[in-house]
Amino acid sequence: MFLFIGQLIDFILHIDDHLLEMVNQYGSLVYVVLFIIVFAETGLVVTPILPGDSLLFASGALAAGAQKLDVTLLIILFFVAAVLGNTVNYAIGRYFGPRIFQIKSRWIKMEYLERTKAFYDKYGATAVVLSRFVPIFRSFVPFVAGVGQMAWGKYMAYTIFSAAIWVVPITLLGYWFGNVPIVKENFSLVVLGVIGVSLLPILYQAAKGFFAKKVEEGK
Repeated sequence: MFLFIGQLIDFILHIDDHLLEMVNQYGSLVYVVLFIIVFAETGLVVTPILPGDSLLFASGALAAGAQKLDVTLLIILFFVAAVLGNTVNYAIGRYFGPRIFQIKSRWIKMEYLERTKAFYDKYGATAVVLSRFVPIFRSFVPFVAGVGQMAWGKYMAYTIFSAAIWVVPITLLGYWFGNVPIVKENFSLVVLGVIGVSLLPILYQAAKGFFAKKVEEGK
């Protein structure tokens, strides 16, 4: 387990080198590999730790530098993978959610399902769009949206919108800036920066909740 985590961290931090190795080894088949990674990260609730933002950025950089990848094809590929992944994730949640809540358990109560439905009726669109930019949440929110039976048409509209504003800017940023000398020489730090920026919403909400709790305790 620890070996796998170590290998995953190494892959993410040196994703530019690993991508180049994959392109040299698999050629055009690397598009299939990239599609599967993005699909799994967005479509399977059990694989939230796969690289997302860093993969898009590094792929864009590789398309500009080595010129062995086509940036337009990458954007289309990532967009389709993200939309399809979220659609499958939602469908799994919608199918299994009600069945899970039929299980008699002290931890699983029907009122939790009703609360989830109420939340997604009110905040579903915001949750779907914002979660696209937050690792881990990106994998869980579509599933929970399905569990909460968010309206299909509404969910798909915001899924398509969020996929577009996630894939296009990050891939193009990599394409435009990934081979700038200072970025190229410090690519691991840039990847960490991309991940850090992605985690800011989580840190903000955690800090907000912490200080709100302290204020309540002080009253």
